[in-house]
Amino acid sequence: MANLTKEAEDRIVELLLAEGLAEVNLVTAIKQQADASGQSALSELINRKIISDDMVARATAAIINVPYVELKNITLDQETLALIPGDASTRVFAVPLGEKDGLLNVALADVTNVQVTDYLSNLVNRPIRVWMSSERGIREALEQYHGDFSSVNEAVKETNAENATEQSNVKTIVQDSPISKALTTILSYAAKTKASDIHIEPLENSLIIRCRIDGVLRRIMELPKTVAPALVSRIKILSNLKIDEHRVPQDGQFTVSVDGQEIDLRIAISPVTWGEQVVIRLLDKSGTSMEIEKMGMSGRALRDVLEGIKKPNGMILTSGPTGSGKSTTLYALIQKIKSEQINIVTMEDPVEYKMDGINQIQVNVDAGLTFAAGLRSILRQDPDVVMVGEIRDSETAGLAVQAALTGHLVFSTLHTNSAAGILPRLLDMGIEPFLLASTLNVVIGQRLVRRITEKRDMYKSSEIETESINSIVGDLLPQDKESVAKVSEDLGYPGLPVKNDDFYMLARGMDSKETPGGYSGRAGLYETIVVDEDIQKMIISHSTANEIMRLAKSKGTVTMRQDGILKALSGITSIEEVNRVASDLS
Repeated sequence: MANLTKEAEDRIVELLLAEGLAEVNLVTAIKQQADASGQSALSELINRKIISDDMVARATAAIINVPYVELKNITLDQETLALIPGDASTRVFAVPLGEKDGLLNVALADVTNVQVTDYLSNLVNRPIRVWMSSERGIREALEQYHGDFSSVNEAVKETNAENATEQSNVKTIVQDSPISKALTTILSYAAKTKASDIHIEPLENSLIIRCRIDGVLRRIMELPKTVAPALVSRIKILSNLKIDEHRVPQDGQFTVSVDGQEIDLRIAISPVTWGEQVVIRLLDKSGTSMEIEKMGMSGRALRDVLEGIKKPNGMILTSGPTGSGKSTTLYALIQKIKSEQINIVTMEDPVEYKMDGINQIQVNVDAGLTFAAGLRSILRQDPDVVMVGEIRDSETAGLAVQAALTGHLVFSTLHTNSAAGILPRLLDMGIEPFLLASTLNVVIGQRLVRRITEKRDMYKSSEIETESINSIVGDLLPQDKESVAKVSEDLGYPGLPVKNDDFYMLARGMDSKETPGGYSGRAGLYETIVVDEDIQKMIISHSTANEIMRLAKSKGTVTMRQDGILKALSGITSIEEVNRVASDLS
């Protein structure tokens, strides 16, 4: 914060109050206490989190007539940042914004410090034009742009100098080498941005690094091709893989610690046209809610599932594409029923989240421990609840059904497009229809959509959006104001709008560096089918997935696409996001 006179601080407080950004009586009381003790009223207000340093910086800029810049909404490239050396920027808390009209624009937290301005002007040998920004904004900019990838650039220079494409050099990679620091930097960036995967992809003349953040791949950097052998070899060393094997795929794993939090990494390396592609899956239990309600399941779907897991036996199956959160849903359901009175055993590939009180078994195909072999072993361990990570073949499907028939509650996943698709899929695996009909409790279909960030704008739906909303959920929405509370409670979305043929109010997130596209985090779209007597009859008669879904909808099932539209009307996600992930669904 800038060094201000008491008069200037008082004017800033008055401005904040005039803008309605703080409660008058509370601010007055704190200001009186600060004046009596000779302390800074602004500092005290910030410390008590009554106002933010962003608010103070903006008000200060207005009062001293200096332009203000909010750094979190600006993306700066490496060329711009190179205008001021990184160590100097960090020392004086300054961020270069670019050149214009012979002046270097620089964001400072303390624009009143003439010595810093003179120092920077002499350092870059040109006049400086200062901009006001908050300490938090400058700190985040310095951390992200100067701290994040400087070690990667160092590794590029070092690798080029040492000609790391030679195998002899690759084998001598050690933990404190520049390439090791570069890998640590990439992993740290992915962890901090809550990426689920890192893709390291070789092209003919370069190496592309991409991260999947909130389900969408984003390119974060491009490196020279000369870095590829050393980087891939370092990953192989950490994963205990063969560094001299380049012809066949290899899988491995290792663990890293970021900000004191351990993150498990699953490594998949495959030979491609221009080298070896590496995909790293990050499994961070701390960043994942294990509460089914917080994951987005609500209303009818939640009630169906909670009733299904109360039964002492039967099957609960989830379906969806890869990365749709199926395993996380099963973990959350197991969390609901976990107790000292029951024995829960899981068979997983891999064990994604380690849970206390659960006996988790890792599949090891090389040692002969497959899903089928492990499931046979589990049934001899006196389990009450069995979780099979995935039903991949007829043998595993048959054993899971037999486990459900013999008094066990079985959880598992399949790769199908919808909940109804589970039923014909299991029939295709050779499961007898009468066995399937008598063992299934609930089947779940799911997808993941990005959540709209808290900073948002509201807008009226377009004619096309309104028509789409009415055609998909018009029959579900309250038909009048008197039914709003009842319908909203039934569907699990408080404050749903009354059906309207003209427009609906929808949310749009504010695009920023931290929330690209206006999204942050993800929520699930769910549909559930309770296998009651009527559904059982359809299974026995080999009905199609569409026929089963039509019957389920007539019984009150909310489809994934309908759930998505309801989430859009509730401000959780957007219509565009629902269409992106569920446009293939009815």
